[in-house]
Amino acid sequence: MSNETTSQSAEEHQAKSRATLKVIKEMEQALSENSNEMNRYFHESFRWMGNYGSGTKNNLDEFRRNWQLPLRAAFTEREYITEKFLVDGEWASCFGHIMATHSGEFMGVAATGKRVRIPYMDFWKVTDNRIEDNWVSVDYALVLSQLGVDVFNGHGWEAYDRGEKTPEHPQRNGVQS
Repeated sequence: MSNETTSQSAEEHQAKSRATLKVIKEMEQALSENSNEMNRYFHESFRWMGNYGSGTKNNLDEFRRNWQLPLRAAFTEREYITEKFLVDGEWASCFGHIMATHSGEFMGVAATGKRVRIPYMDFWKVTDNRIEDNWVSVDYALVLSQLGVDVFNGHGWEAYDRGEKTPEHPQRNGVQS
């Protein structure tokens, strides 16, 4: 491969990465502004795949009906804070959190009026300048703990960090391994 071809390929990759990031940032801005016009950001074959508790949305209508609107109902005064983006061609990822007020029912917990931090990670695939796939992980255990619900019922491993419990370690021939 010649230097010109390699250089051009790297430049094309950088341009694709910039275009991908632009799509993601514009979509995030629209979400934070409570936009109901999200079609321009999402591909016709869009899929949203969340961790347990989030479900899977197989198109934009399901995403809107079963994620976007319930989130708006449960949490108002939302501020999206993306701490870091990583972009590689048509792929992008980020981690961040939403600061929001718990204003409606969330996973069985009635509105508390508490201000909460909702940590998340997103991984996107952008095709034809629109988001085709979105893998999401939301830290529901932390959100619920801020609302007074311990999903681990006191058995979270933070108890080890605080010195309240001693963790089990595997044994092999009587020796920790």
